[in-house]
Amino acid sequence: MKIRTISLGLAIACAGVISANAQLITYHALSTNAALTIAQTAYETCKQQGYNVSVHVVGFDGETLVALRGVGASPHTFENSFRKAYTARTFRTASGDIAKRAQDNPSLGLLRLTNVIPIQGALPIKAGDEVIGAVGVSGAPGGDKDEACSKAGIDKATPLL
Repeated sequence: MKIRTISLGLAIACAGVISANAQLITYHALSTNAALTIAQTAYETCKQQGYNVSVHVVGFDGETLVALRGVGASPHTFENSFRKAYTARTFRTASGDIAKRAQDNPSLGLLRLTNVIPIQGALPIKAGDEVIGAVGVSGAPGGDKDEACSKAGIDKATPLL
């Protein structure tokens, strides 16, 4: 009986310490206005160059905030733009950097991760040093051109971040 009493008392004491030290975690979130600005600018930048593209902007948890598929963009570009953005967000770096890592070390297993695609075209979106989302573009003739459109979107929205 004494062991149970001591165990119960210890559990109650620990619960008090845990709740006393519990704190909320705060982080920045990408606003709807910023996400729309990034997506629209990325799309328009590619469109002005004659590229029919799809664009995805994902938030902190990799969730879709904005998705669009331009007229004339191939159907697969919609999935690819999401997966590129998701890759840039989850790895907190350009999807092109992940492509290079996968090429340099094919045994990394990156191709087996859900929604990850090591192809150039997406960039992380940052508030200061904190990655709060990512933008991915697919459909231009080359990942470097997709990435340039992604960068244009982020650059336009910088005052909103």
